[in-house]
Amino acid sequence: MLLTEGLKSLLPHVLRRIIRCNRLSISNTSGMAEGYKQANVVILHKSLADDFEKFCRANDGPLPLLYRSQPGDWKCPSLSSDSDIRTDCLRYRKYEHGVCTGSLKSLKEYSEQLKDMVTFYLGCSFSFEKAVQKAGIPIRNVEQKCNVSMYKTSVPCYSISTFCCNLVVTMRPIPESKLEAAVLATSELKEAHGAPIHMGDPGLLGIQDLSKPDYGDPVHLHPGDIPVFWACGVTGVEAVINCRAPLAFTHSPGCMFITDLKNDDVTSLEGVPQVHCISQHPLLFSIVSAEAAQKIQTLETLIGIDPGERGIGHLRRQGELLRACLAMSHARAVLIATGFPTHFSHEPPEENDGPPGALAIAAVLQALQKEVAIVTDQRAVPLNKKIIEEAVQIGILKEPIPLLSYQKENADSALMFLCENGNPGRPRFDHLIAIERAGMAADGNYYNARKVNIKHLVDPIDELFLAAQTIPGITTTGVGDGGNELGMGKVKDAVKKHIKNGDVIACDVEADFTVVAGVSNWGGYAIACALHVLRSCAIHDRYLRRAVGFPRAPEKLWLPALPSVSKEEKLLKTLVGLGVRSGKTASLEMEVDGLPFYNTHSLMIEKLL
Repeated sequence: MLLTEGLKSLLPHVLRRIIRCNRLSISNTSGMAEGYKQANVVILHKSLADDFEKFCRANDGPLPLLYRSQPGDWKCPSLSSDSDIRTDCLRYRKYEHGVCTGSLKSLKEYSEQLKDMVTFYLGCSFSFEKAVQKAGIPIRNVEQKCNVSMYKTSVPCYSISTFCCNLVVTMRPIPESKLEAAVLATSELKEAHGAPIHMGDPGLLGIQDLSKPDYGDPVHLHPGDIPVFWACGVTGVEAVINCRAPLAFTHSPGCMFITDLKNDDVTSLEGVPQVHCISQHPLLFSIVSAEAAQKIQTLETLIGIDPGERGIGHLRRQGELLRACLAMSHARAVLIATGFPTHFSHEPPEENDGPPGALAIAAVLQALQKEVAIVTDQRAVPLNKKIIEEAVQIGILKEPIPLLSYQKENADSALMFLCENGNPGRPRFDHLIAIERAGMAADGNYYNARKVNIKHLVDPIDELFLAAQTIPGITTTGVGDGGNELGMGKVKDAVKKHIKNGDVIACDVEADFTVVAGVSNWGGYAIACALHVLRSCAIHDRYLRRAVGFPRAPEKLWLPALPSVSKEEKLLKTLVGLGVRSGKTASLEMEVDGLPFYNTHSLMIEKLL
């Protein structure tokens, strides 16, 4: 029997000949024939072939189709010159009615049945190992001389006829400093599954224990390694099991068909991918194109001007808008808090900065088919209900959104509000946004910019953000323009140093991400635009849908949800009609924070769009 040393440098046709003669004592083909494509194999009755091809096309991340044979054709001339699929895999599996009934070294005894069967050759991640190593990234399973780890996930594939199953993934431990290099090295290799579909906590894919793979071997993570997951062709095996065909064959996971094709043919990237960490508990990284990231940075710069000359430039943290919006893009359900009762001597005491920005965010989240709700003070619920009804009439919202309030009744009130039955493992929301929401200062009070305590008008919604810090899976964003808003605790030292009255009014409660704008509504508009940019980014879209199914619906379905000068003008007129005043001047005019709507706020909306 041949030893495994030196196999990685052998040419594919030589390796196939050796495999054909049963002269190898290895358990998988990882690391063999470096630089050449390897393939998963699925063999089905010809009556199922058309549907299976459609299934592959609909899920081309896990099932990139390299070649489909004619019935009874054991060769694949476009992939190899002298191959015989009956003998050229290390090991095969036989399935009858969805049950594995045998592990085989050859399919020759089934030659008669194979005359009515079609062979599918599907891309394999073993093909990108050379590119990953070339980028200076270790392949841990090759180092540890074992098969790659493969796991069933809770992610459903796009179903076609009888073919339906959940995604299967491979996991490779990657040093955190090399994550972006790993994405770059694999993104162009679409026929080898392309870029990762998840980086971080395996639990987010429904994988409970990395030490117990469903296929392959457990691979040990080194200190500093991040588990990185790629779509896997063994998804095809799961589809075969679930379709319960009377007879089917596949390769044995890890025992690939080695082709004569080099990994030179790469697919042009839809931009250069970047990697960003958006959550620590659970650990989650996201991917976005450099072009989309640059657009969002431009939005962040636009809203960062300081028309009130309050010194907010000292509070800005570059990149916060991008990371906040990536977290929202991954979220299923979002809760938005707003309401700043700065005008304590008027009724209503609310200012008109905050609700328009909150509704702009809500409108895009609605269009992206996420659950969204607004939480505000109990005494302000009737007012906000009218605002939401008008927003639907104006065309900002497609339909009314739930309006909530929060009161502290006991020590567990925040947990009960945020999670089903108070269970931290079942949060109702996975992202909280506070936009121009009164924030609690270090002394427990709430202050407007003039250092007046308005605590008697404010419900303790801050407690939801404090509780979220202890609940895995909930991230938070604070949007503000003066440092006394909920979530601005992240920059409280700068607020105390650079903002008038900052030593007293600075909010003490942090959010994970802090978006600072010249006017808080602008922050809401920028978030809405940034979410649109992300959803229009093919690299981010593929990562969000785990490379299964088809690209998201065209942008025309969510483009109308973006803010517009016309809609915001109508909304501000509505607020004036409801007695909601400008923050700085308390005037009932077409202005926000003392700045005229026309040629200031309208111009900002146009610039952002």
